[in-house]
Amino acid sequence: MNDQSQLSPEDANQLLRSLLEKQGTWVDWGRACQQLQQAGYNGQTIFEQTGFQSSQQNLIIVAAQVYESLLKADISDETLTYYLGPKSDVLYELRILNQEQRAIVAQLAKEKTLEAQETKEVAKTFQEFSRLSQVPEEFTNHPGDAMAYQCWKQARQKKDLQDRTRLIAKGLKFAHSLQGRSAIEKLLIDLTVVPSRSAPLLPLYRLEEQSDLSRIVTVVGSLPLTKNDLDGVSKLERTEPFDVVSYSGQGSVVSLPGWQAMLKADDPVAILCTSDRLPKSLPGSIEDVLVVVDLSLKDWDVNSYFLVEEAGELSFKWFEETPQVSLLGQIIIVVRPKKIFDENNILEPWQMDD
Repeated sequence: MNDQSQLSPEDANQLLRSLLEKQGTWVDWGRACQQLQQAGYNGQTIFEQTGFQSSQQNLIIVAAQVYESLLKADISDETLTYYLGPKSDVLYELRILNQEQRAIVAQLAKEKTLEAQETKEVAKTFQEFSRLSQVPEEFTNHPGDAMAYQCWKQARQKKDLQDRTRLIAKGLKFAHSLQGRSAIEKLLIDLTVVPSRSAPLLPLYRLEEQSDLSRIVTVVGSLPLTKNDLDGVSKLERTEPFDVVSYSGQGSVVSLPGWQAMLKADDPVAILCTSDRLPKSLPGSIEDVLVVVDLSLKDWDVNSYFLVEEAGELSFKWFEETPQVSLLGQIIIVVRPKKIFDENNILEPWQMDD
């Protein structure tokens, strides 16, 4: 792609005109948007001159990158043509996979004529399935069998026959191997219910009062982040007895109450994100949260959540079994902002009761 010094005003105007007139395919639009953004044009400027909203720009840029990776894979021309259909929203959901995984899921999505939401589920399930230390018996390392295994596992945990039947039907839809299909079909006569293993509760706190003790923690930044962002964080040095912190790096720090988990942490860092980026949904509306990770805790524990790197970005995960992916640290605290019931009462004290 061109950079700012190489993209002349004439070339930029040509790209803007091609987007305005929707010349070529959506892949061409994604390439054009990326060139313009890399040349310093922000999303709002591109939108005003082409009609492509910022969210749409980001989607087709990422989807076009996925399409480019499919061009390098062993995939049929028929499949490539199918995704020019357009199917940019479907390819966007494959961004979390590597090149080999993208090719096989793209083929499956075409064969099953999956829409974006179903493709998102398949991609996430296949990614997690691939992290298992070994492929479960009777299934293969294929996205169809990954979905079948998930349905098989969930169906065995259901007492309700309607829910169980729905999962069996879904598993049969995706099963790739004969062994996987056979395992699903056996559930039609074997009604044994296998207790599920629930994910542990998140170490969740809400700020209510400042504790007497506090802990200063370096803030890595807000998701999305990369491992380079994490590696660039300087470790804080604390001096007893008052925990005076010396910090020579660039960036931000945050002060947190002296909860036990915080005081025990050897190498904590904080990451900002919205609550829907957590590996387990929280009740209530989506809000900003601050996740504290102890980088010294890298040994897998089924009762803990971990920071990992996937598709070049940092994310939080829970693993039911020992994962193959490297663990970067363990979540020790998830902090919600202080809950204020009526901000006007704070601004206008005379309204408050004595």
